[in-house]
Amino acid sequence: MIAYVNGTVVYKDPAYAIIDVNGLGYEVRISLQTYTSLPDLGERCKLVTFLSIREDAHLLYGFWGSDEKKLFLDLITISGIGPSTALVMLSSLSSSEIRQGIIDEDLRLIQSIKGIGSKTAQRVILELKDKIRKEELVTTGPKSSDTSSGTLRSEALAALVTLGIPKATAEKSVDTIMKREGSEITVENLIKLALR
Repeated sequence: MIAYVNGTVVYKDPAYAIIDVNGLGYEVRISLQTYTSLPDLGERCKLVTFLSIREDAHLLYGFWGSDEKKLFLDLITISGIGPSTALVMLSSLSSSEIRQGIIDEDLRLIQSIKGIGSKTAQRVILELKDKIRKEELVTTGPKSSDTSSGTLRSEALAALVTLGIPKATAEKSVDTIMKREGSEITVENLIKLALR
């Protein structure tokens, strides 16, 4: 699997870009979101990627950020949405607009995307709303406008879950410590205190 390509932009248009990585040119299919973020020709860039292997083709999809890739991967799990349709969705609306439309169950917004009919829009909302709501809660953390504390919380939770602590236990512990210590605590100290 190719996780990312890091090289020089040698060609770009709204549908795909060619990234030269040490003399090897990767044709990467992209959304308009990624296209607008790409630097000028001859400049370096890094795209996170997804390799789709089919009987008739091996296609590499590239994304400016992992957030866009995550939404792309969520979308292609829906019956009736393949990689090409997911790219059209990401080209029609921003990732945050699509996520908000799913959370708000805005059928009209999702259906306004070319190639998305009523049934597919309903499936997208039905199958992804709970998942996206949970992700939003984890990334925003406790009701706080301070984004650094949300990042602090999510980094600590990711580390604790990786260490084998159940997610619910880790969340409770981290939230308790953050209330007590405030947002001045470092990620390292937060993890150490949560492990006690």
